[in-house]
Amino acid sequence: MNAPVKTEDAFHQTIHQNHIWGLWEIASQMTPHPRPEAIAHQWKWSLMKELVKQSATAVPVGDERRAMQLFNPGLNGQWATTNTLIAAVQVLLPGEVARAHRHSPAAIRFIIEGSGAYTAVEGEKVIMKPGDFVLTPAWQWHDHGNETNETVVWMDGLDVPLTRSLNAMFFEMHQDIKASHHKPVNGSSALYGHGKLTPTWTRKRDSQYPFSPLMLYSWEQTAEALHDLRSHDGSPHDGILLEYTHALTGGPVLPTIGCRVQMIRKGEKTKSKRVTGSSVFHVVQGKGRSVINGKTFDWEKGDIIALPSWAEHDFANSGSEDAILFSISDKPVVEALGFYRESLS
Repeated sequence: MNAPVKTEDAFHQTIHQNHIWGLWEIASQMTPHPRPEAIAHQWKWSLMKELVKQSATAVPVGDERRAMQLFNPGLNGQWATTNTLIAAVQVLLPGEVARAHRHSPAAIRFIIEGSGAYTAVEGEKVIMKPGDFVLTPAWQWHDHGNETNETVVWMDGLDVPLTRSLNAMFFEMHQDIKASHHKPVNGSSALYGHGKLTPTWTRKRDSQYPFSPLMLYSWEQTAEALHDLRSHDGSPHDGILLEYTHALTGGPVLPTIGCRVQMIRKGEKTKSKRVTGSSVFHVVQGKGRSVINGKTFDWEKGDIIALPSWAEHDFANSGSEDAILFSISDKPVVEALGFYRESLS
């Protein structure tokens, strides 16, 4: 004889059948602190450099780019390096052109190897060198070309996971392989690449844009700024940390991606901290060690590291020269929504 169904069991069965769940059943998801599924993970340049060489013959460039996407092992095959960001290593051989396209995710490029290739953004041909940082704002026509005799490699950073979670993904291929290159080469650098000195006649027009009108942040200026500040105390948690900013407003370069560069000086070790929001770090120079949520990561030039939200982390220089790291983060979004918090040791 079947036992009678308890009233509370029948109730739960009914609400579940109608796509309803009680808060008492799911309240454990209201955690006392962030518990991201993404994990801290490192992609060693010793591996990526070999894959760059192999990709040159294994993968042709056509409508799609030769870009190797870095998937976070904790995210079960999602197109994501962290919960909001995707990083990739892109390779362009001499004479190649990556077809013009545009997409709603915003993107950045940080040049790792090779000089003289370009990204053309809304008609402006931006010539790139190692250490340069290039913007590709959302829904701007762009193509990549390599008119040199050397292979060019860069790190891509995009807010693809964030865009997908908002169901705001749009992509369009241009009818031509190259979009129009009708603006002066490196024209935005000529207008806006002078630090705090900006043209007054463009301020009202361009300051309303959510992204910086400066497309190229040169390594020459970045290295000079780091060098000039090297003797200052800096941050006990980040060393000498600089942020790339909107050329007119001083805000983030993109509304969804914050970009920074930091120097961990020879012999320096920072205090640990936690922050809400995730980051991806690329080692530009030097070597060091970071402990992330209790796990040790030894890093050196070229390595890329994913840092999840609220992960305790620090930086230590273990090499014979200053270490420099470039990073992207979702901090502009986290701050705009009022979610930013930090815990400093």
